[in-house]
Amino acid sequence: MEVVIVPDARSGGELIAEAMAQLLRRKPDALLGVATGSTPLPVYEALAEAVRSGAVDASRARIAQLDEYVGLPADHPESYRSVLRREVLEPLGVGMDAFMGPDGTAEDVQGACRAYDSALAEAGGVDLQLLGIGTDGHIGFNEPCSSLASRTRIKTLTQQTRVDNARFFDGDIEQVPHHVITQGIGTILEARHLVLLATGEGKADAVAATVEGPVAAVCPASALQLHPHATVVVDEAAASKLKLADYFRHTYANKPDWQGI
Repeated sequence: MEVVIVPDARSGGELIAEAMAQLLRRKPDALLGVATGSTPLPVYEALAEAVRSGAVDASRARIAQLDEYVGLPADHPESYRSVLRREVLEPLGVGMDAFMGPDGTAEDVQGACRAYDSALAEAGGVDLQLLGIGTDGHIGFNEPCSSLASRTRIKTLTQQTRVDNARFFDGDIEQVPHHVITQGIGTILEARHLVLLATGEGKADAVAATVEGPVAAVCPASALQLHPHATVVVDEAAASKLKLADYFRHTYANKPDWQGI
């Protein structure tokens, strides 16, 4: 596993955006897997700036969703489809016809999960999947003790997650859905390149468990150790619990093997 330690969140965003840009120059119709939340915003902002400056053309890129609320209309401003349209597709000049995501409003949610897994495979698979990490080591909505072989499926949100997400719904927890569809860990591991971004001291324990701990369901992100090409980009605060931090600084020196995508 490559571990790249950067000075701050902006530097991490710029580094990963350049990896995406390199991929799009080699493969203009690459399928990029994207995540929501505040952590990946510096990535999207840096990549959008590269598009505006003419450094890269993302118009032929395809975008795949990591997770989605169940029961929330696709055009609801807080559906993850809407969030990604605002934060990723529109700034990159990518049309909704190039967007892939699970149908959170389907009558048969389980069938929608299976259909999304099949659609990703039929599209040739995700070329680069961007991930965040929770303080408990979760990726997507795969909470601790999720199966490391899990496929896209429905998950029940914890009360704390609903409380945390209420800020996006005018502070009203009753508006926050109880369930989500998430790519499973097994599905995530099928992407050709996994890139995890973590910033802040609050993520330090989870990063250490992911990189240096055992592969265990109690830390779902530790499954990245099983992947042939996983890159973890962390700022100094998130790297503060790594025993091998100096080794990683010397080995990768902000120059990961993006060409292995």
